[in-house]
Amino acid sequence: MFEKIIHLDKQLFVYLNGLGSESFDGLWLMITKQAYWSPLFVVIFYLLYKKIGWKNFLLYIVFTAVLILVCDQTANLFKDHFQRLRPCNDEEIKNIIRIVKSSDTFSFFSGHAANSMATTVFAFMILKRYYQHAYWLFLFPLVFAYSRIYLGLHFPTDILTGYIIGGAFGFIFYKLYQKYILKVA
Repeated sequence: MFEKIIHLDKQLFVYLNGLGSESFDGLWLMITKQAYWSPLFVVIFYLLYKKIGWKNFLLYIVFTAVLILVCDQTANLFKDHFQRLRPCNDEEIKNIIRIVKSSDTFSFFSGHAANSMATTVFAFMILKRYYQHAYWLFLFPLVFAYSRIYLGLHFPTDILTGYIIGGAFGFIFYKLYQKYILKVA
């Protein structure tokens, strides 16, 4: 059963990765870097500050920093434990896929997916009461994490697992923030 899942995961990866085109490689290399998302983060920070005030916003920043640290370290623990090769290093498929970027670290699970989903869930849970279209925030982790498949760095299950773990951590951190900072039952 597990081998079948791995096989299907590789097939889906080969398909999704194969949709890429050399003319878009530069765009996807930009998309995968957090720094290029700074304008979006500034807008989200402004919206948060505007609705929750300076003190709660600064605490939001602290919570977000700890959230990212927790997601990163959890991803590193999983990577060290499972030691799954990245697609770009997988002997079975590396000669048939598009490798735009490579890495020598392990693949399972994606820290990019976990961090982007965790921070999005955390921000969404706060903003949804103020903005009816706050769900648009979820475009960020979808595009950001897909870039990892496009570049040849993560399998779909790496991304999906990162989304699940990141989403769970984002929700837990929101509940803690809600209870201790916003003091809303």
